[in-house]
Amino acid sequence: MFFEPPVVQEEPARSPKPGLPAWYAPPGEVMGAVVVSGLVLGRSPRVVVAVPTIVAFRTGCLMNVEIVMRRHTLSAEDFQALQMSVYPHMVAGVSAGRLPDNLLRFGVRYSDGSKVTTVGQSFDFKELPQDPPPGPRLSLLLGGVSMRSGDEDAGVLTMGLWLWPSPPPETFELGVEWPVGGIELSMGVLDGAAIASAAERAVPYWPDSPPGE
Repeated sequence: MFFEPPVVQEEPARSPKPGLPAWYAPPGEVMGAVVVSGLVLGRSPRVVVAVPTIVAFRTGCLMNVEIVMRRHTLSAEDFQALQMSVYPHMVAGVSAGRLPDNLLRFGVRYSDGSKVTTVGQSFDFKELPQDPPPGPRLSLLLGGVSMRSGDEDAGVLTMGLWLWPSPPPETFELGVEWPVGGIELSMGVLDGAAIASAAERAVPYWPDSPPGE
């Protein structure tokens, strides 16, 4: 045989690569329990920010956010710019002492006055420490377009807010601000006790598998 296949070589042992740390995103091997919130967090003539549901885990909770937009009186170019500014890593000009009007920001405030926001969040996943930082942490998890029927000059973008660790079993506030979308600071109230109760119903996808497998 003139052309011979290469000699089979033993593959070196592959060490697992660390994924997103637990404090940054929900566990990938657990099905969380859904809490219906139906919260309309902010509304303007062209933008609505809503939190229809929350998925509760024992380690934290994922708030499912819908950004509903319509062109309204905007030009096509301005509407496209508005859609792009949903993604914080696409927004320029964030610096010390300044928050640009097109930066979409969220925050949580507890009854003791302590708070945590998404301002300054890093999207460089290679630099995220695996060890938990001081909590609480609120991570904006980028989503995508939710397909809906209706006007082509309207749309729904979905994303998640991962709150770690789990909130205390009492009411707390969720806030949003997005000046370019016409959303001034708006606060809504969420039920931490309902989230804690739902977290007890979270179940692993593979109950017999050790963690990480």
